[in-house]
Amino acid sequence: MKSSPIRSPRRRGRPLRRNLALVAIVTGILSTCVPGAMAAQQHNDGTQLQRDANAITAVGVTGVQARLVTSGGLNVTATSGVADLTNRQAVSRDGYFRMASITKTFVATVILQLAGDRRLSLDDPVERWLPGVVSGNGNDGRAITVRQLLQHTSGIHDDYPDYTSAEDFYQHRYDTYTPEQTVVRAMSHRPDFQPGKDWSYDNTGYVLLGMIIDRVTGHPWHEEVRDRIVRPLGLDHTFWPGSSPVLPQPHAETYQRFKAGEPLVDVTEQVGQGTNGEAGLVSTTADLDRFFRALLGGRLLPPAQLAQMKQTTPVNEDFEQLLPGARDGLGLFSRPLSCGGVYWGHEGGDSGWISAAGVTADGRRSVTVSLSGVLAVTADDVQRVEQAESKLVDDALCANPNAEHQRR
Repeated sequence: MKSSPIRSPRRRGRPLRRNLALVAIVTGILSTCVPGAMAAQQHNDGTQLQRDANAITAVGVTGVQARLVTSGGLNVTATSGVADLTNRQAVSRDGYFRMASITKTFVATVILQLAGDRRLSLDDPVERWLPGVVSGNGNDGRAITVRQLLQHTSGIHDDYPDYTSAEDFYQHRYDTYTPEQTVVRAMSHRPDFQPGKDWSYDNTGYVLLGMIIDRVTGHPWHEEVRDRIVRPLGLDHTFWPGSSPVLPQPHAETYQRFKAGEPLVDVTEQVGQGTNGEAGLVSTTADLDRFFRALLGGRLLPPAQLAQMKQTTPVNEDFEQLLPGARDGLGLFSRPLSCGGVYWGHEGGDSGWISAAGVTADGRRSVTVSLSGVLAVTADDVQRVEQAESKLVDDALCANPNAEHQRR
């Protein structure tokens, strides 16, 4: 998919002696019971996470790394498969990967922060910030809002570059495109539908959002992401690689089979075609868990903007078949949990890569998974991989019976 704390009130009137006694009792209980309970929970979570990671490699993925983090302090990881097919080294638990479309959640967070600061409105027409950019062939920036770009309801046709064969990959893997070039390519098509009348996943809409961030702030989108999100949260392993085609170590190699029966192609070295027509962000499972927990926990957006981010709309039939039950917010998708309620997150996909992040509605339990060497060729292959990945996310978020899954 090409290519995103509430404090308890103080109780007054209790005598100090009674409070001290309660503290002593609770401390004694915690010191004797919690370590054993946490160890058992960690074992159960780790066993299930490992089982689900193995199930993903079994359906056609060369490497998997997954990380589950809970409010109780548990940090559980699992890996499966190999990091490369030559030396068959183990997959790193802290490996870097291209997050691809998960970058959209970061971009959407910046847009909503700017809305919270009253520097733009989600109901602003695109024309206000990018005059004349969305025009021609029936495209009209006066009729499309920032909100519709965020929610894939703009109707702009998505003409986004992708590799069609091994020869195409080798010829174009180092190509870069300016945001303007990407938008011009989209404007050569008529809209898919009138703004706000339907839903279709649209990378070009997020290219335009990156351009709006630049126009409003005077800085590129990735600098605003760095200053507003990455640095404040201490995401030390999350960065924008620019036009660099290589990943830092450690990382898994990733592979793609362009047609059935053809040999695998190592597609690790490439300029990822992510948000803004250039490379999206690179990260790790630990950093993405921290980001989504902070976002859903209310640390990045004021309550009003987070509430708007979570106002969802139905997706189209094709997307629904791939991700059953998904609804689209603003840079964030909700999906139902088998144990009740929903979780929030985003997926990303690039040549050979698939990544996914999910967090419970209260931000207390999160999971991130990165798949390298996704060997899916047919639609059925993709469906099997997606089902296995979705099961890992659901099992991880539902494993704790005390997790608070809020219904929305």
